[in-house]
Amino acid sequence: MGHDVDATITRVYRDEWSRVVAGLARRFGDLDIAEESAAEAFATAIARWPADGIPPNPGAWITTTANRKAIDRLRREARRDELQQEALMLTDDSPAEPVGAVDDDRLRLVFTCCHPALSMEARVALTLRIVGGLTVAEIAHAFLVQETTMGQRITRAKAKIKAAKIPYRLPEGEELPARVEGVLAVLYLVFNEGYLASGAADDPVRRDLTGEAIRLTRLVRALLRAGSPEHGAATGLLALMLLTEARTDARVSGDGELVRLDEQDRARWDRALIDEGLALVGERIDAPDMPRSPALDPAAARGDGALGRYEILARINAVHVRAAHARDTDWSQIVALYGLLERVEPSPIVTLNKAVAVSEFDSPEVALAMVERLGDPLDGYHAFHATRAELLRRVGRPGDAAAAYDRAIALAGNTAEVTHLTRRRAEVAAAGSSAEQRDVSRSSVSSPSHP
Repeated sequence: MGHDVDATITRVYRDEWSRVVAGLARRFGDLDIAEESAAEAFATAIARWPADGIPPNPGAWITTTANRKAIDRLRREARRDELQQEALMLTDDSPAEPVGAVDDDRLRLVFTCCHPALSMEARVALTLRIVGGLTVAEIAHAFLVQETTMGQRITRAKAKIKAAKIPYRLPEGEELPARVEGVLAVLYLVFNEGYLASGAADDPVRRDLTGEAIRLTRLVRALLRAGSPEHGAATGLLALMLLTEARTDARVSGDGELVRLDEQDRARWDRALIDEGLALVGERIDAPDMPRSPALDPAAARGDGALGRYEILARINAVHVRAAHARDTDWSQIVALYGLLERVEPSPIVTLNKAVAVSEFDSPEVALAMVERLGDPLDGYHAFHATRAELLRRVGRPGDAAAAYDRAIALAGNTAEVTHLTRRRAEVAAAGSSAEQRDVSRSSVSSPSHP
């Protein structure tokens, strides 16, 4: 019974957290009240459900309990006329005023958390916490910062929203395009956290997060004027998400190990998602002789003639999914696209990904030289050490590769990835041991003192 209750609470938390918090935020207009009341409702479920049993509709139970917690809190804290009046209004069942073109609590909550009054780092972190339901530790891992630093960042962001009386609504008119960049950045990080969940003991892929990120990105795209740069960016991000999500079923083995792209069973990829993603990119999967220009020509992206970050990443993924087998991948296109991305948005992580493509298109030696130059900015990033380990392995340096694997394993937070890295580390250690034994054997045979 206890395991069933725990599993149900975990599932309900993932399915309902953002909806409950968003509904509370709309009703009470306070993120602290919304988050803390939702958390109290789940804490009550943990205390009561093992004895009382799982309610017939767990999501509705959580929603009702959270609303009661919020009302109780406001009544306790109603020390000023404004709060007293607010508490009295909580019993008003009259219809709410119109809230915007898209009636979706979670989308409005995203735009509130991504208000330009907040720094970009605060917007992303706050939305991952409030909308995505990620822990502070998980968000800190995504940002490569200390947990205490991230906690302070989120607390300050909520305080600023309250002090500035930032409205809980969708922006309108000319205000909307200026707000989109921050929202898309948030949705991309929510998707990434779901695609390779940090700290996930039993579920290395959180499809609740990837699905919610895709759903909200569709809504954001629908708000924007077709042909505008913002619409192009939203289209690129949606395509990127779809093409990435299409590979999910093939990414984790039955033993819970991450499966590399070149080893995945491509028959398990979701063709419907691929077709939709390629249509957004402007590719055609049924045309193997298609010219390469749509992937590389910036003018093919949108009317202003400039490819953005998400559009380039979508095109990189389009190259991958168009290859029937890993050996058919056109690495020259991928290297060129990463070069374009370096000009649009230079960062050590972009260069790291480019190095992986260079290792396939050129040589692991050239790629390793690129990676070694990234050690200072990426020393705390597990993917840097994993990439370096693979390249060291390929250039015949098993001892150095094993040390790099150790560092990657220590930093990785995803169970499937840790399992994969542990196996690769064991393989390189075994290979190194065998090589040493062969060296000893050859040395003994050739030694003049050998009997």
